[in-house]
Amino acid sequence: MTDTFKAYLLREGDDRKVTGAFEDVAMSDLPEGDVTVRVAYSTVNYKDGMVMNGIGRLVRSYPHVPGVDFSGVVETSDNPGFKPGDKVVLTGWRVGEMHWGGYGELARVKGDWLVKLPDGLSLSRAMALGTAGFTAGLAVDTLETAGMDPSKGEVLVTGAAGGVGSVAVALLAAKGYSVVAATGRAETHDYLTDLGAASFIDRAELAEQPSRPLNKERFQAAIDNVAGPTLANLLTQIAYGGSVAAVGLAGGNDVSTTVLPFLLRGVNLLGIDSVMCPAERRRKVWSMIAGTLPMEKLDAISHSHGFDELPVLGKAILKGEVRGRAVVTVGGE
Repeated sequence: MTDTFKAYLLREGDDRKVTGAFEDVAMSDLPEGDVTVRVAYSTVNYKDGMVMNGIGRLVRSYPHVPGVDFSGVVETSDNPGFKPGDKVVLTGWRVGEMHWGGYGELARVKGDWLVKLPDGLSLSRAMALGTAGFTAGLAVDTLETAGMDPSKGEVLVTGAAGGVGSVAVALLAAKGYSVVAATGRAETHDYLTDLGAASFIDRAELAEQPSRPLNKERFQAAIDNVAGPTLANLLTQIAYGGSVAAVGLAGGNDVSTTVLPFLLRGVNLLGIDSVMCPAERRRKVWSMIAGTLPMEKLDAISHSHGFDELPVLGKAILKGEVRGRAVVTVGGE
């Protein structure tokens, strides 16, 4: 092991402007943790774009290595649950925000944050899933626990062409659900059909505040990446006893609705938090995804990029120019 490693390091100037550059970082600068991982792959998520461009003040201390998820191989470990050579994946725990993340050849974290790579999943495909894929899997698992079943009717996915939406569509279809994809981009229909979408709704149909507290029961469940008026609209169209898994807020933080869907139809609004999800649940969901999702579907969702492309990708994802999952090769397998 050398004394330095390559990382994309963010610094904050006196004017509070955040800039990033590839630097050789001393191993002694790695944060506290009981496991050091040789990073193979990371990804670019919307939150990564915000962090790299200094938006939202998500990072409190600089210099900082971003990257909210990564896969790799354990290099050293003082944690009894891991040994050198173990293949692992990390998402959540505010890594890449409050703790140095995956945009470096090495990462040091708490072993309790890591999940051993499930059988049948490679390090690169683990990042084709990454935070978005894990979130989608967590949403599906939560909905099924609440009673969602392929025999009960259609399931809607909003923001279907995004990272979470893409994996959700493919995972639901693989489980036998009839998936309705909501998207504002007609050019993504072929892509979503290949993932398993059975039909489509233009997102504009759901973007306006509902005029009635209850509309015709249409979907047994939904995975919503949008919130705002879209979520309010969804709640009026969920069938009796059905559920909505709320995973995102692309349409805003506020939701203006009534209690009637909950009181008259027994609808469930289920919050999905992939950041602080307990380790045991993480292992269950990762195993479910690895055992369910066809790998060719996963490959269709993802596209590979070099480590040096990070700055460009970080700007592109904020403009909505990244479809599916952007996998970044840091060290490779």
